[in-house]
Amino acid sequence: MKLPEISAALLLVLIPTVYLLSRRVLDSKRKEKGKSFHLPTPEEALPHWKGKRISPVSVFDSTDPANIQCYCPATGQSLGKFPAHTRDDMNVIIDKAHKAQKNWKSSTFSQRRTVLNTISKYINDHQEQVARIACRDTGKTMLDASLGEILVTLEKLNWIVAHGEQSLAVSKRPGPTNILMSYKGAEIRYEPLGVVAAMVSWNYPLHNLMGPIAAALFTGNAIVVKCSESVVWSSLHFLEIAKEALRINGFDEDLVQLIACWPQDADFLTSHPGLNHITFIGSRPVAHQVATAAAVSLTPVVCELGGKDPLIVLDDVTDRTLEGIASIILRGTFQSSGQNCIGVERVIALPNSYNKLIPILEKTISQIRLGSSIDQQEVIDMGATINGTRFDMLESLVQRAVAQGAKLVHGGSRYSHPKYPQGHYFTPTFLIDVTQDMDIAQEEVFGPILLLFKADNLDHAVDLANSTEYGLGASVFGSSKQTLSDIADRLECGNVALNDFATYALCQLPFGGIKGSGYGKFGGTEGLRGLCVEKSICYDRFPLVKTTIPRPLDYPIPDATKAWEMVKAINQVGYGQGIWGRLRALQRLARSG
Repeated sequence: MKLPEISAALLLVLIPTVYLLSRRVLDSKRKEKGKSFHLPTPEEALPHWKGKRISPVSVFDSTDPANIQCYCPATGQSLGKFPAHTRDDMNVIIDKAHKAQKNWKSSTFSQRRTVLNTISKYINDHQEQVARIACRDTGKTMLDASLGEILVTLEKLNWIVAHGEQSLAVSKRPGPTNILMSYKGAEIRYEPLGVVAAMVSWNYPLHNLMGPIAAALFTGNAIVVKCSESVVWSSLHFLEIAKEALRINGFDEDLVQLIACWPQDADFLTSHPGLNHITFIGSRPVAHQVATAAAVSLTPVVCELGGKDPLIVLDDVTDRTLEGIASIILRGTFQSSGQNCIGVERVIALPNSYNKLIPILEKTISQIRLGSSIDQQEVIDMGATINGTRFDMLESLVQRAVAQGAKLVHGGSRYSHPKYPQGHYFTPTFLIDVTQDMDIAQEEVFGPILLLFKADNLDHAVDLANSTEYGLGASVFGSSKQTLSDIADRLECGNVALNDFATYALCQLPFGGIKGSGYGKFGGTEGLRGLCVEKSICYDRFPLVKTTIPRPLDYPIPDATKAWEMVKAINQVGYGQGIWGRLRALQRLARSG
């Protein structure tokens, strides 16, 4: 083993060891330990489950419009029917949340940490069960569920436990700059809004549900989560984790609520006056409806609307590094069948890296295996998509790209699985020689399609990255720290990972985009504070110094001229430029009093 390899191995041991020891010290200072509990595993999530396949595969059954039909998109097996919530149901649900929040808003940070630690402990102790539930309802693989559901959810829970109280601590502010008012102190207090809502997408039913719940509970709010009709079955199971964590710690389970309704009733929810904040994760067309409906009750909205995220590869990376970058590209593109808002939608490589990436990516993509990993014994690399409604569009985009000059290296069409003919599968697709004027370069794919662009130089790479209406996330790979930083400054997006992919989310930085990717942020300190009333408080710093109205300014004003001269002197003392002018103004002020 070479010396650099030994150093790297030592670092791999030392860094986690130091981290774990520091966390142990931190945890030892806190007494809020998560409690253990057990929930029964649903039959559908058990190994070798034999469920009935439905036909046609759809969440909507025209013969039973009052219920939502849930099914596994990988196999077409029915997961049961669940009543779609009506408008009357929504009124009752929101009212329950308000009643529960009245007591919860006075809970301590210690009590809130206990609940979050209990949720975290359950998920960590029951990883296989949780992953199976997520897989059964979305069609993703167990590995994708572990990385994209469990890991990120545990990180969010543990980050809030570790740093949430500091994020919401009273924020002392400088106070006024006027020396005459220097006796005034100022601070911001973060208090619960009341009942907040999260309208979340279907691609990560655990993470997209539990993340908003954790943030809402820790900020002292109750929460109503509206899940997609496509993942009602798993959302109900995951909601029970939060409810049970509240119950066994002595708190009201009504603090967390779930709504599953048909689209025609969604506007009633988003315009409901009982909601104090809405976080929306979804598509841009639906966001227009959400924002319009929320405007009726003047409910603030944060919108995260997906993207067309670029990943730039510079030419100063080594061949060995390029192999690792290719692995990251593949994970960023094909994880959860490409159904990721911050998935890699466009790979932009400078000429040397471009030519070397093509054979590396082509070889691996052609070997990707499709199927349902919780049903088959063999290893599966990529699962199903949530439904097949977009397959015509995906195939059309690929065909138009080829007609416009791109080269199709692999895939490009839906896949009929021999074991699961009713499952929704799309062949992993690889297109090269893609240019920014192609339709596929501008439209969000949200599927397993890898696009490779060749950039002439660094400036061209940045221009390509900024050439869409979206601006959510981006990645840049290169050897020069300064060059990477400069590119990050020039990218038009809300999140950037340097020499990595999407780890800004794991760092719990505020998450959100610009342009067509939405507005506002959730996650991290800013996300927690966004769920609070930022109450501004000013106070007297010193007990014997208080505000009084000088007699020349008191009603009724005895002399308007003297009053004017006094106010002018106050402004000159407080804001004048030059020490002598301010001293003269102070002298005039003393005489006018």
